[in-house]
Amino acid sequence: MVNTKHKLKIMESKASMGGVHVIVFPYPIQGHINPMLQFSKQLASRGLYVTLATTSSFSSKFHDLKSSSITIETISDGSTEAATPGNFEEYMKKFDVVAPRSLTQLVEHKIGIGHNVRCLVYDSGIPWALDIAEKFDIEGASFFTQSCLVSLIFYQVHQGILSVPIEGPEICVPEMAFDARDVPSFVRRVGLHPCLEKLVINQFSNCGDANWRFFNTFDGLESKVVDWMASQWPVKTIGPCIPSMYLDKRLANDKDYGLSLFKAQTDACIQWLDARETASVVYISMGSLASLGGEQMVEIAKGLEKCNKYFLWVVRALEVSKLPLNFKEKTSNKGLIVNWCPQLEVLAHHALGCFVTRCGWNSTLEAISLGVPMVAFPQWTDQPTNVKCIVDFWRTGVRVRVDDQGFLTSDELEFSIREVMEGERAKEIRSNATKWKQFTKEAMEEGGSSDRNIEELVAKLLSYS
Repeated sequence: MVNTKHKLKIMESKASMGGVHVIVFPYPIQGHINPMLQFSKQLASRGLYVTLATTSSFSSKFHDLKSSSITIETISDGSTEAATPGNFEEYMKKFDVVAPRSLTQLVEHKIGIGHNVRCLVYDSGIPWALDIAEKFDIEGASFFTQSCLVSLIFYQVHQGILSVPIEGPEICVPEMAFDARDVPSFVRRVGLHPCLEKLVINQFSNCGDANWRFFNTFDGLESKVVDWMASQWPVKTIGPCIPSMYLDKRLANDKDYGLSLFKAQTDACIQWLDARETASVVYISMGSLASLGGEQMVEIAKGLEKCNKYFLWVVRALEVSKLPLNFKEKTSNKGLIVNWCPQLEVLAHHALGCFVTRCGWNSTLEAISLGVPMVAFPQWTDQPTNVKCIVDFWRTGVRVRVDDQGFLTSDELEFSIREVMEGERAKEIRSNATKWKQFTKEAMEEGGSSDRNIEELVAKLLSYS
């Protein structure tokens, strides 16, 4: 086994000998880091040297990075803990003061020791990073971790084309009609999360000045929106940014992101799924941040019992106490409850029949890429808009009906699960899901739309070597 310090010295030496170096700086949240990490792997596989800058709260969470051309550098963000919905405003105050200095020092250090740093790829939610790129006369590339459609809505709010709060009944974006419930929560209910609202709107403050604008999507998935945005400034789709072994298989052994906040119970999940028939299992996960109320958790549990199907339910350790008394034991013949699972492996498993999800963009892309029908239970931010696409544009799932308080009943959950797993509509949904799965592979394969856009960036950067 190669000594890690020795390996880093070799890489430092290679980079200082003229190899083109790219620094990637995601916003320090898992859902932002993972797609930008995958993009980093794509760049490294094409001969670039990549440094991914992260903060101390995440640096220990990286594991099993197969690309030896990616190094992880820890920089200060002024905090001792990661950003959460509960501490976000306080976190951002420190981040916006400390992180610019830390990132500047990192770029300065790399250049100072002879690295040919030619590009800074930064999260679109960190627009001040473009100033750092310009200071060092290197390419600045803004990376959008949400869909083009969600970004378009926020852009139109930033430009004053859409006024907020949107009161409906419909808003219009190019060739698409939306009900007010379909737009991001920050546009529909203004003032609940002012710091987050400012973040998503201000990502367009200097977007037109960046050298590149990358989106974690692909042309065929959002063609109308991509065309409209391209009329404003050049945009490049480079997704889906998920591990290569689930798409084009061009990056050997690239089977997971290489970052996880929680330890997955991988063996238990896969062994349990292996014993189930094809398309027979309901997989339910609300992600790493969402926290449902106790009554809602009980109602979901009842719905899973009523539908009488096999289920794999991710219930984080802090949420387990919300389950009905003895529910785990009572349903052990039908269900498996785990604190965390290897989601990509689960979605790719033949036993999966549907995915009950809040529809964050990463989970949505994963389900699309792996051909899994969805039961959509959106909570906030971009999720309602993603669901609009899933149900009405791509037709790969259904949206649960909730009451005025957003509460999902057990009967409605049971009905929705049956709708995507039984009968004629289920066949149509699964057929559409299979079709989109093929389209995602084509986008990332050699010569595909996303592959061409990545190659364009690489060719431009290599011209500096």
